[in-house]
Amino acid sequence: MKKTKTLIRTEEIKKEYVNDEVVTKVLHGVSFEIQKGEFVAIMGPSGSGKSTLMHILGFLDTSSSGKFLFKGHDVSNLDDDQLAQIRNEEVGFVFQSFNLLPKTSVYNNVKLPLFYGKETGHDQKVKNAVKAVGLTHRINNLSNQLSGGEKQRVAIARALVTNPSIIFADEPTGNLDTKSGQAIMEILEDLHDLGHTIILVTHESDTANHAERIILLRDGLIESDRAVDQRRSAKDGELKK
Repeated sequence: MKKTKTLIRTEEIKKEYVNDEVVTKVLHGVSFEIQKGEFVAIMGPSGSGKSTLMHILGFLDTSSSGKFLFKGHDVSNLDDDQLAQIRNEEVGFVFQSFNLLPKTSVYNNVKLPLFYGKETGHDQKVKNAVKAVGLTHRINNLSNQLSGGEKQRVAIARALVTNPSIIFADEPTGNLDTKSGQAIMEILEDLHDLGHTIILVTHESDTANHAERIILLRDGLIESDRAVDQRRSAKDGELKK
């Protein structure tokens, strides 16, 4: 039997925003677990709360109430500096809009997260991350010299370079054509096969079906949480068991 280790556990997570005494409730009590090494898609229409949930899970925001346990530790009430430290050490982000520094080389874009860490050996880590996404031949190119698909590969390498516990991919194929999108999903599948925990945020069912499991949000609540019976494979465009 495959051993599992709980990486994330949420208990009745709620989130509301207050603006000029107007309270907007976004999450209404969300509970689930994610195991180390899982490939999970968080899916839902606009306004479902999926981006807010990702920001909480990625230590970019905090919940209004409820518990968020990461590696068994309650991180619900940490301050901004503590959240930033965990985020820099444990989380990698891949965004729809790439968020690369313009007129900056692939090498230096990927190296950026390492400036905030304490570890050394940056040069080899950067080269390994760039190699993992198949861009060694572009390592000295500027980001504005790359195609959209290549920019997203750089973003994935930047997310990988700190060897994080979780990689969040927020609509990673949203700005790409079909071929480039398939290539990005193939990289994410390969990273999962290597043992990385991937949390994919998307509103597209075709993209979500690359994951092992789909958590569907609607109106701030979990509508369903199910295993994907027939996963999509970016390598051959077919479904895999």
